[in-house]
Amino acid sequence: MTLAPGARVVEFPIVNLRPLRLAALFAFAACSTNPVTGRRELSLISESQEISMGLAAAQDISASIGLVPDSGLQQYVRGLGLNLARTSERPQLPWSFTVIDDPMVNAFALPGGPIFVTRGILAHMNSEAELVSVLGHEIGHITARHSVSQMSRAQLAQIGLVAAVIVKPELMEFGNLASQGLGLLFMKFGRDDETQSDELGFKYMTAAGYDPAQMTAMFRTLGRLSAGAQGRVPEWMSTHPDPGNRVQATERRIAATTLPANLKVERESFLRRTDGLVFGDNPRQGYFREQLFLHPDLRFQFNFPSGWKTANQMTQVVGASQQEDAIVVLTHAGEKTPSAALTEFDAIEGVQAGRSSSVSVNGLPAVSASFTASTQNGTLRGWVTFVSLDGGTFRLLTYTSSDRFGAYDSIMRTSVNSFRRLTDQAALSVQPARVALVRTTRAMTIPEFDRAYPSSISAVQLALINGLEPGATIPSGTLMKRVR
Repeated sequence: MTLAPGARVVEFPIVNLRPLRLAALFAFAACSTNPVTGRRELSLISESQEISMGLAAAQDISASIGLVPDSGLQQYVRGLGLNLARTSERPQLPWSFTVIDDPMVNAFALPGGPIFVTRGILAHMNSEAELVSVLGHEIGHITARHSVSQMSRAQLAQIGLVAAVIVKPELMEFGNLASQGLGLLFMKFGRDDETQSDELGFKYMTAAGYDPAQMTAMFRTLGRLSAGAQGRVPEWMSTHPDPGNRVQATERRIAATTLPANLKVERESFLRRTDGLVFGDNPRQGYFREQLFLHPDLRFQFNFPSGWKTANQMTQVVGASQQEDAIVVLTHAGEKTPSAALTEFDAIEGVQAGRSSSVSVNGLPAVSASFTASTQNGTLRGWVTFVSLDGGTFRLLTYTSSDRFGAYDSIMRTSVNSFRRLTDQAALSVQPARVALVRTTRAMTIPEFDRAYPSSISAVQLALINGLEPGATIPSGTLMKRVR
């Protein structure tokens, strides 16, 4: 949890589709030429709107997730991305390429030019060519206006649903089912978009002189990650093609393409960029010891109720009762005073605050108030407490339904009153695991490498982040990653 002050949840608003006259809605629609295919297509979003949406969302993502604090790595990824983007079908866009401080293996594109890669995916790459293949794929999403097409299709489909319900009100009860069907349809469009982006990424990386075989290496790594994930969904229910199918498709493209000699891979120069990269969850951003949450950088600790489910998210820490009918949420409220933060909370539409009082939470100045809030599902009741610590203010929000408030009130208030300054030196000094490089001095297997150069991850994970099968033999003199 980074608890960035002022961070907001990122949402992509769809045009408000009130049951207006359809003629007016269709009059708003315009045709544009797809930069990649050259075909005319219906678009409800102009390029300037596309750019504005992407820039606004990019600011929110950077603020809420945070960036990897390595200017050299940021400049390196940005340079590679810009070199590819300048040769794309839309070089005029305000392209940006950013490494975010997220352990998940992921990369994504926003409308109009912003592209993000996580430190998690960088830790699983093994060459500059692999990185270029991923950047090229994400550039493809933007050049082909995939997100814009998705939003336009969603709007038009919703118009169709609204029109059908107006004509035949008895269809209203089937509205949810129809929306689910549309969701599956758009997943299919998503897979088609992913396939097209693979084709474009292949085109961009080979034009830049990189070996496309490294794209298949990246897909194999993603496939092994997917196979090890819990709850993997079948390909037809996923917005991404199956990684195995992507390997085969890329191999067919390689076979059908006349490629020059001496294509770039840049394995070792890329690996040196990952030396020291944080691997996995960063305990400096908060971690749990059973129900106790500790945050070394912000220097606080907080106890969630016994038996509750907990999650350390990017902008908040959340606890939910086993029945999921009561919630405790801890967030950062910025540098405003507790009283000012409470006044701001009281102004939220639908919230009716009770009488507030100045309190002390384990020696820390705070203000607290009860509140009720009206929702579509009924009335919520709870407490909000703002606590001051080291110049910042933290919001402790607890709530449940009005009829369950009596059962949870004491439990939630006990949790709130557990907030205190973190003084445990061992917790304050905890450090994250990091990627470290080592060159082998002899041929060895993965288990032998792990014994010679111990890691804090399993041998299976060790093979995965090095792009090797678990039974592979590592040649002597190979530069390898380990985690310590």
